[in-house]
Amino acid sequence: MSGCWRFFKLRIALLAITEPALAGQPRPRAFLRVGGATLAQHQLGLALALDCQRVICVARGTSPELIALQHAAENAGLQFYISTGSRPLSGLVTAQDELVVVNEGLFVDPASVVPCFDGTTPAVLVQPVEGALTEGFERIDLNRAGAGVMQIPGRLVENLHELPSDCDVPSGLMRIALQSGVAMREIPAPARTAANWRMVHDDTEAHGVEIEWLRARFSQVQGGGTGAAIARHGVLTFGSSLLHAGNASNVLSAAVLVALSISGGLAWFGASLFGFLLVALAGVLVESSRLLRAAERQSLGQLPPAIPRADALGWLVDLALGGLMLASVPRLFGETLLSWLFPPVMLILLMTLVPRVVAGGPVRLAGDRVLIALVLAFAAAFGQVEPVVEIMAVALVIAGMALPLRRQG
Repeated sequence: MSGCWRFFKLRIALLAITEPALAGQPRPRAFLRVGGATLAQHQLGLALALDCQRVICVARGTSPELIALQHAAENAGLQFYISTGSRPLSGLVTAQDELVVVNEGLFVDPASVVPCFDGTTPAVLVQPVEGALTEGFERIDLNRAGAGVMQIPGRLVENLHELPSDCDVPSGLMRIALQSGVAMREIPAPARTAANWRMVHDDTEAHGVEIEWLRARFSQVQGGGTGAAIARHGVLTFGSSLLHAGNASNVLSAAVLVALSISGGLAWFGASLFGFLLVALAGVLVESSRLLRAAERQSLGQLPPAIPRADALGWLVDLALGGLMLASVPRLFGETLLSWLFPPVMLILLMTLVPRVVAGGPVRLAGDRVLIALVLAFAAAFGQVEPVVEIMAVALVIAGMALPLRRQG
């Protein structure tokens, strides 16, 4: 067997990219998009979650999407290989390897799959046959159907030589594994709810799964104040279209910078009212970009960075908010710079500090940049920004003293 020079064991993910999404079209099902990423990229995220070190794609040939998948895998530190059929697999998998096989077109939440595997123990994941056949899963026996994922010993790959060279590799390996005595393990019922475990065949199904996935991911997210609530509604309404357009979070991040730049120009010309309204809009866009970027990271199996981009944009919103406050409060003759800066700076610091150290529902309002920007826009309409800033700062100090402290740990 080629590859015998390798004496250590690998966990290998095997993905199939062969079946067209629609009859007469060359694009495989694996490249249908859900949540801004192809199904193959979602499966790459599953491979990372299962600690695979190598990815093998069974494909009829290369394509721009497959090259993009290769770059994503290699950027994540995985070895990537393309096999044009079942025969070359024996040169890429040794007997001691573990093989994680994922069916083409499967969209699954990695968090639902990982608990189904007990370490290195081989298992074919199954589910009740009712409903599974209509979704496109393969029947195993009278009561069970495959779930589209299995972990098997690498030695079983050799048995593919007994099948036709153009066989469906995942299906063939499942039959070989069951005949070799690999145990079946039923996936828990909660894992099959909503869009957690679905087989996708065409663009219509991909769009439906995407909407379900976004709703399940964001509809239960609570807290965050006015801006976060508006952002959640916007993402649930328009998130699917934004993700399909590509670079959704990047576009919204750029929109934040544009809104803040225009607000600065409005402040320069004394139009603080409209400047505060644009800052409120920027705050909503920041929260929207946070949600969409989280969806994009999950699609690609990426971990969040130490400092999320949305946090950095939030600091810019604070800076713009403080600048607008200063632009709305003329510096009096003889007034020291520190005295002029004190109310806006103190309010911004309290908006950041109080929610971190004090518990209670009303405290969410303290860090609600969108709500505060709207209040200040109303105050700017009447030329009363300075007293409103001072009142809000005093209110936050009182809240920090009166409300219970947040528990640590």
